[in-house]
Amino acid sequence: MDDITVFTSALGQSFHISAWLLLVPLLMFVLIIKKTPPIITLFLAVVGAGICTLIFQPELLHQIAGTEERSASSIFEGLIITFSSSTQLETGNTMLNELVSTRGMAGMMNTIWLILCAMCFGGAMTAANMLTSIMSVFLRFVKRTVGLVVSTVCTGLFLNICTADQYLSIILTGNMFKNTYRERGYESQLLSRTTEDSVTVTSVLIPWTTCGMTQAAVLGVPVFVFFPYCFFNLISPLMSILVALTGYKINRGSRGNREAEETGYGN
Repeated sequence: MDDITVFTSALGQSFHISAWLLLVPLLMFVLIIKKTPPIITLFLAVVGAGICTLIFQPELLHQIAGTEERSASSIFEGLIITFSSSTQLETGNTMLNELVSTRGMAGMMNTIWLILCAMCFGGAMTAANMLTSIMSVFLRFVKRTVGLVVSTVCTGLFLNICTADQYLSIILTGNMFKNTYRERGYESQLLSRTTEDSVTVTSVLIPWTTCGMTQAAVLGVPVFVFFPYCFFNLISPLMSILVALTGYKINRGSRGNREAEETGYGN
């Protein structure tokens, strides 16, 4: 309790805390609800945070700039440093100092380089048709609904491991199976749901994917440390297979039902 009191006191003495500062997260919330493109949303959020800093915390910008002069140029310099590179503030509390210290955009460059390399690697494998050849192995086991879903799950996991990029894996998995799902008369929601369960939620569990690298860099915790506790991520692919086994909410159009009767494909 004493530590909390000291921390709260240092926080109140070092920063101007106001309900007006909630305008920035509120702005982000509104933009997300309106489905504004991510780049625009992030840009406006950064601009809004900068404006709030100029209004409520100009003295901190002078401290970040490291100049005794109280001028517009030092405020601008402090703002640019805050966005782009490392910042250190002295609040009188060690824990708070560590909490508010940041590395800005420069701190994310190593992760960004890895992401770029992963995307280039995945793109090269796609252009060379190496992935298509490998994926044909999974399509051999597509006989029934369960086999189709299992093949989609395995393909999504395999692509996550090989391409190291979540979005590339989603696109490749969807393009690879969309004709098969359509020919069998399955609703597109089944492919979408299975891809989500096998690619999106598992990407963070693979250390060399863009998601895994980003989470490890932001949280400062290696992937293999938080891996055992990601119950939802681990269970989701298994749930897709279980749903396919039970046939729950798996609908087929009349064309799909006719084909299932003719070919013997079922659940």
